[in-house]
Amino acid sequence: MAPRDFGGFVTSSLIAIAILWSLVRTDVELSRLASVGPRITDFIGRMFPPDPTVMTEIKKGSAETLRIAILGSLGAVLLSTPLAILASETMVSRAVFGPVRALLAFIRAVPLILVAMLMVGAVGLGPLPGIIAVAFHATGMLAKFYAEAIDGVSRAPIAALESAGAGPLVRLRHAIWPQMAPVIARDTIFRFELNLRESLVLGIVGAGGIGFYIQTYIRSFQYDKAASVTIAVVGLVIVIEAINITLRRRFT
Repeated sequence: MAPRDFGGFVTSSLIAIAILWSLVRTDVELSRLASVGPRITDFIGRMFPPDPTVMTEIKKGSAETLRIAILGSLGAVLLSTPLAILASETMVSRAVFGPVRALLAFIRAVPLILVAMLMVGAVGLGPLPGIIAVAFHATGMLAKFYAEAIDGVSRAPIAALESAGAGPLVRLRHAIWPQMAPVIARDTIFRFELNLRESLVLGIVGAGGIGFYIQTYIRSFQYDKAASVTIAVVGLVIVIEAINITLRRRFT
């Protein structure tokens, strides 16, 4: 067996073992699925017809969620730009980019909800902890994408500037940025869409946004009002996704 075939066999075997282990060791009672249908039907029945009287709350919560996503994304871009340079092996030495990449991996490993809860405890309720949480959490991924974009460019223009004695910032501006700009635009737009989706649930922990109204109405058994807010959330996500698709087609 060729080394490549053997490696594929080992990988497939490990995946199969992981799936079997998960199925066997997970305490899942399939018999409980029989009662799912009636319960879901009852829950959905309580949500209809949706209550249109919460339109004021929907507008306020949607606007706040959008502001959280925009400002959180802006903060992530500002933080990711210098961190991406420090995480790029094209721009700095291994002694620098190694620890920075480890830091970015740590940031990505921290759950967004945990960061939001910590920020709520630190600065209080409202959109501010949501903005900070989104900016912090998005930086781990966005800086990684930016660094990979830097490292993925053609080396010929960089080498030409290096031979002329150009410094790192000059190489970045004239040799790297023109090549990576479309990738940066695509990744930033994608991350904004993800930030918006994540901002929708931050209200559950008191970090502002329309998610606050969803959890409030669900906890108070006002399912018809929760249905109205949920429909608004779905509509908001669809609109933002359509805009993002248009922007990605323009920049890529």
